[in-house]
Amino acid sequence: MTNGTMLQGFEWELPDDGHWWRRIRNMAFRLSRQGFSAVWLPPAYKGCGGASDVGYGVYDLYDLGEFPQKHTIRTKYGTKEEYLSAIRALQAADIQALADVVLNHKMGADGSETVAAWVDDPEHRDIPGQKEKQVTVFTRFTFPGRAGAHSDFTWDHTCFTGVDWDEGAKESGLFRFKGKQWAPDVDREKGNYDYLMGDDVDVCNPAVAAELQRWGCWYADETGCDGFRLDAVKHISASFYRDWLPAVRRHTGRELYAVGEYWHTQVEPLTAYLAQVDGCMNLFDAPLHQHLREASSSGGQYDMSKLFEGTLVGCRPHQAVTFVDNHDTQPGQSLESWVEGWFKAAAYGLILLRAFGYPCVFLGDWQGIPTRKIAAVPQLPQLLRLRRTHAYGEEHDYFDHPSIIGFTREGAADRPGSGLAFLCTNAEGGEKRMFVGKGHIGRVYRCVMGRSGDVVIDGEGCGVFRVRDGGVSVYVPRMTPGEYLRFRRQQAAREAQLGRRYLAWLRREAGRKREANG
Repeated sequence: MTNGTMLQGFEWELPDDGHWWRRIRNMAFRLSRQGFSAVWLPPAYKGCGGASDVGYGVYDLYDLGEFPQKHTIRTKYGTKEEYLSAIRALQAADIQALADVVLNHKMGADGSETVAAWVDDPEHRDIPGQKEKQVTVFTRFTFPGRAGAHSDFTWDHTCFTGVDWDEGAKESGLFRFKGKQWAPDVDREKGNYDYLMGDDVDVCNPAVAAELQRWGCWYADETGCDGFRLDAVKHISASFYRDWLPAVRRHTGRELYAVGEYWHTQVEPLTAYLAQVDGCMNLFDAPLHQHLREASSSGGQYDMSKLFEGTLVGCRPHQAVTFVDNHDTQPGQSLESWVEGWFKAAAYGLILLRAFGYPCVFLGDWQGIPTRKIAAVPQLPQLLRLRRTHAYGEEHDYFDHPSIIGFTREGAADRPGSGLAFLCTNAEGGEKRMFVGKGHIGRVYRCVMGRSGDVVIDGEGCGVFRVRDGGVSVYVPRMTPGEYLRFRRQQAAREAQLGRRYLAWLRREAGRKREANG
C-alpha cells in the first residue's frame, strides 16, 4: 500500500459499555478520509473478566461475544455480530481489519486439577527446579456455555507448561508441570521467558498446536479479517508461529498481514527472532519507542543524532512497525513509558513523514484518554494529511546535530505539489540547510507547522529551514495553479470512490438486516 498507516483502534481504559464495535463501524469512513489503511482491533474473544475484560485475560478463543459465559454474552466491546459488522465497514472503507491474537496463555478455568510440578526459580528459569510438589491448579477449560459449538476441544493440565498459583497451598510461585519443559526458542530474559502469566499454553504439545491451527483457520474464515497483531511473541516458541502463520495463509489463500509484539529495548533480539520465524511477520519497533521516550524526558540531554541507531526501522525498515505509544505504555499500565506530550508532534512527524517503516498511530493519541485527562495530539490530523498528500519521493536525512535533526522528501511526479522538509529539536531551536531536490530550484516552501516564514529554494536545490525551541517545523512546496487543480481532482476522485463504497456498504448491510429479520 502507498503510505499506509495503521491505527491501534483501542486504548486500555475504554468504557465497559459494549458499544465499541459499533463506534468503530460508524467511524470507518472517517478513518479512511484521515488516511488510515489498517485498524488493529482489540482482542474480540471472551476473557476471564467477562464484560469488563480488555481481552488479554483469554478464556475462550471461539466465543466472540456469542455465548453466555463469564456472566455475559457480549465482550467489553460488543457482540460477535457487531464485531463482524465493524470488520465489514472497515473493509468497505478500504481499511484492513487486523485481529489481535493472544495465544500465550489462558485464564478463568472452569475447574481445577491436582498434579505434580517442579518449583522453578522465577529469576533463573533455565536452571531446572530441584523441588517437586503436588499443586492444585485451575487448568480445566470445558466451556459449558458454548457446549461444543465451533470446537469440541477441551483443555486440561497436559495442554499447559506451568502456572504461577497453587490453589491448594494458596501460594504463588513458578510451577512447571512434571514432564514438561519451557520452550527453548523464546526470549532469554530470566534465563527463559516462556512463562508470562496465567496458564502457560504448551504450543509444543502437538494436540495443542493442531487445535490452535484449526482455530486460526476458523477465525480467519469466520471473521474475514485481513491479518493479525500477534501478542507476546517473545514468550511463545518461535517455531510455533513459523509454522502457524503459513498454515493459516495456505488455508485462506490470502496474504494475511502479521505484526508481532516482541517487547525488548535492544534491537538484536528482534532481528534474531525475525530470522527464527523466517521473516513471516513484521515486528513493532520497541527500541524506537524507547528512544522517543528518552528524547522527550531527558531535559534536552538526549543525542537526537542517534535517534534511529539500534532500532528495527534503522536496520530492517521493511519489517518495522513504528509507533510512539500504545495500550501497554500508556499511564497506569504494565510497561508505562509514556512519550511526553510536548514531544508528541515531533515523534509522530518522525514516523509518519519519513520513507521507512509502517507507522501505527495510538488511539489514545488520536482521540485522547478521557479517564486520565490526556488530550489528543492536536497536530496528528495535519501530520496524517501531510503523509497522505506530501510525504513522497527520495529522502535525505540530516541527523548531524545532537538536538536539531531533519529530513526532506523530494516528492513524486504523480503527486502534485508533493515533497516536504521536516525539522525538530528536543532543546534550543535553530536552522539547517537541507537539500529538497533540484526539481524545486526557485520554488517557495511555506511553513505549515511551526510558525516560521517562507523559504526560497536556491540554485543548488537547498533551503535554510528553521525550528523554534523544543518544536517541530514542516515545510511544503507552494503549489502552482496547475498543480493545485490536479491535486483537487485527485482528492475529489478519492472522495467519490469512498462515497460509492459507503453507499454500497449501506445497501449490503440493509440486505443483511432484512435477511436476518426474515
